[in-house]
Amino acid sequence: MRRFQQFDQAEFDREYMQFYFIRHAQSTNNALYDQSASWQGRSHDPELTNLGQQQAQLLAQFLKRGESSTANAAWDPQNASGFGLTHLYASLMVRALHTGSIVAAELGRPLLTWEDLHETGGLYLDDEQAHTKTGQPGLNRAELAERFPHLVLPETVYETGWWNRPFEEAEQWPIRARRFLNDLLARHANTLDRVAVISHGGFYHQVLTALLDLPARHGLWFLMNNAGISRIDFYNGNLTLVYSNRVDFLPGELIT
Repeated sequence: MRRFQQFDQAEFDREYMQFYFIRHAQSTNNALYDQSASWQGRSHDPELTNLGQQQAQLLAQFLKRGESSTANAAWDPQNASGFGLTHLYASLMVRALHTGSIVAAELGRPLLTWEDLHETGGLYLDDEQAHTKTGQPGLNRAELAERFPHLVLPETVYETGWWNRPFEEAEQWPIRARRFLNDLLARHANTLDRVAVISHGGFYHQVLTALLDLPARHGLWFLMNNAGISRIDFYNGNLTLVYSNRVDFLPGELIT
């Protein structure tokens, strides 16, 4: 299995892939914390708020601009000519799937699943008295297909819920981030693909930490607002962080 750190110069020389990491729109858990500064009463798999659905619609419209343009074949660091997305993936958590489905409907594209895009910890409920975190099953295949018709699911999985495992411990988070990056390059290196993933703020921190090869450090955090967009170009042996946490397409009252 190829590892992220082992891709050689010749392999990078053949690729020019644009990678867009997008955080889901505002969830009920996000709103709960904004209002109470507490996670008490959080949902293990929260829905989007009404405000979050507005964010997702504006995100979708922003990503659609310039869809028919051929100018985006050139390097365009502000996406002035559009995005020209070729692949759209989402975490299997409801808030990411709902955000991704709104984008997929606007773009007229399928929404692909990528299980490793889930938020750190996975699906779990807190028992505050016992100080334990208990894993939850998540939506099963039939529920996913009914709720999210743009979603493309693997043929043989998720019959009894896509998570169905314990809480994901912190030592697993950077491992999964590196595995995701390895898989991203395995799928899309040596292409001109424009790949967008709808994921989560905690996982963005893990991915960027892995990309920059930084050690875990208390007090370091890479911020992503709801519906924020970050772009990373893989080109000619380089990783270029073109922009991070872009939300200029949202009016001020919708930035959360």
